[in-house]
Amino acid sequence: MTVTTFLASDWYQSLMQLIPDGKLFSLRSVFDGITRIVQQLPTTLMLTLGGALFGLLLALIFAIVKINRVKILYPLQAFFVSFLKGTPILVQLMLTYYGIPLALKAINQQWGTGFNINAIPAALFAIVAFAFNEAAYASETIRAAILSVNPGEIEAALSLGMTRAQVYRRVIIPNAAVVATPTLINSLIGLTKGTSLAFSAGVVEVFAQAQILGGADYRYFERFISVALVYWVVNIGIESLGRFIERKMAISAPDTVQTDVKGDLR
Repeated sequence: MTVTTFLASDWYQSLMQLIPDGKLFSLRSVFDGITRIVQQLPTTLMLTLGGALFGLLLALIFAIVKINRVKILYPLQAFFVSFLKGTPILVQLMLTYYGIPLALKAINQQWGTGFNINAIPAALFAIVAFAFNEAAYASETIRAAILSVNPGEIEAALSLGMTRAQVYRRVIIPNAAVVATPTLINSLIGLTKGTSLAFSAGVVEVFAQAQILGGADYRYFERFISVALVYWVVNIGIESLGRFIERKMAISAPDTVQTDVKGDLR
């Protein structure tokens, strides 16, 4: 059953009639708005997951470049992180929305390529903006987590003949992930809320849907309560998932063996 069919069903309409519908404030509009706003929830989740995955990858690269102070790349990384931290996400979204088509148009003119700028979905611009913004902040979290890894474990891995890449893959990143996960989950919640700005780039997600519904019946307050409840439930789900991941990744302390005064095992 589609959402449209669900909203048009007789039992749903009968249920809505049981909810009070005042002139000043309509509780019915709040509950009716939730079901309509949820239609755009997949778009919001796509923006969140896309921005988080690409942002996490960029953040890892930024962190490694900063830790190792890679020539040429380190000044570029410092410049991008400083710019992304020092400008609003909405400005970055607009720069991406207008900048990428402009860059592709310049490439078409210079190299004779045939990029179809109009075929690029607006959601892609939003994901790029969110990914870079997320990377700027998450890179410091990942850097601190990497530096928290016990140097003795790294030296032991190197002494076993592992390459630097293997050390990162098998020792540093797994240990750093345990430390960084709680903060990254909080960043993911912030990113989910930040996707509400995607409507500025023409992306119809849950917040944009609330605005559309509010413009139709001028029940803006009720619609914004609806969208607030949707965001709240989604972020509670993300927080619960984060706690589950933390429990799975937690390293349990080894069992201690008690001894008596003489040192004999009990």
